[in-house]
Amino acid sequence: MLKKTLRITLIVLVVFFTAFFVFVPNLVDRYINRTIHASGPADKNGWYDSIPFIADLHCDALLWNRNLLVRHSFGHVDVPRMQEANVALEVFTVVSKTPIGINYDKNSDKTDMNALLSFAQLRAPQDWFDMKARALHQCEQLHRFADESNGKFRVIANKHELLNYMAERSHDRSLTAGLLGIEGAHCLEGNLNNLDDFYNAGVRYIGLTHFFDNEWGGSAHGEKKGGLTEKGKQLLHRMDSLHIIIDLAHASPATISDIFKVTTGPLLVSHTGVKGTCDGVRNLSDAQIMEIGRRHGLIGIGLWETAVCGTDADATARSIKYVADKIGVDKVAMGSDFDGATHSSYDITGFPVIVKALIKQGFTRPGIEQIMGGNVRDFLLRNLPE
Repeated sequence: MLKKTLRITLIVLVVFFTAFFVFVPNLVDRYINRTIHASGPADKNGWYDSIPFIADLHCDALLWNRNLLVRHSFGHVDVPRMQEANVALEVFTVVSKTPIGINYDKNSDKTDMNALLSFAQLRAPQDWFDMKARALHQCEQLHRFADESNGKFRVIANKHELLNYMAERSHDRSLTAGLLGIEGAHCLEGNLNNLDDFYNAGVRYIGLTHFFDNEWGGSAHGEKKGGLTEKGKQLLHRMDSLHIIIDLAHASPATISDIFKVTTGPLLVSHTGVKGTCDGVRNLSDAQIMEIGRRHGLIGIGLWETAVCGTDADATARSIKYVADKIGVDKVAMGSDFDGATHSSYDITGFPVIVKALIKQGFTRPGIEQIMGGNVRDFLLRNLPE
């Protein structure tokens, strides 16, 4: 009887843990990375597929245990959907730590939701406890997808690779590419020398902070929301020497102001909104927009409600027009925050809907082609390492 009871108990435990590790992370992914509106090929206009270079500045798909070479019915981005949407380049960002109970106003660094997610997804045990390892494994994952794609997907790390890819893609629109960024420099674990490891892994932009203050600077969502630390200033100089671009997304106003003072290096905001159309805690002020424009930076406008105060393409298009009117159509881009635990207006196949909304805002075809990716291409050609 005892043996039978133990056998039943063991079976129940196996079933429970199998269900937990297989289904729970998948269900979380399905729930929090939803789309509000349907999209797809029916939304394309007559010239959408002829746009030469469509790009997006921010996607967190590497956070989820998804095979990006397979089309999914949930989430926002995978290679087949990039191909359907004629997307040439997606920036895949590495998220290494987020607080439990995350919110827009105030977070500490004492809890680590990503550790729990790494455990639940059965990632390497080192990922459960080590932010640097967790981040580097996400970088490796993207390179692995490229290796397994039979040449259809590649990771871009320098100007030469980008130019070669553009030449190949002019003959084969089924080709897609990714570039690596980091959302929150806390994965450097306070050590400037760790920057070399991420450069070698292909990381080409870094946002100093994410949802909490760290050793490099203050976050728009942190407890103190302070400015750059002395170590943060050293990090900026080291990034500049390696041609790693600075991402201002999630930085506190004080940190952004200090970055303007400390460096003349290239700047972008990978995913944001603007206070002129949506007065959010991390959205850019007019003064910040103007300074980024003066420095020939790039502002990526998002697709989620707290960024643009709306849940449709029109809200995103209004924010894009606001930036273009302030600093020029050549300095604004798409910065979706796809798969970033957001209820996005559309998945990546909805980009044709954004184009229609931009037409309603009065943009011409050349301007729309710039917004939808030409500006990202040109910015990278100016600022990636040789």
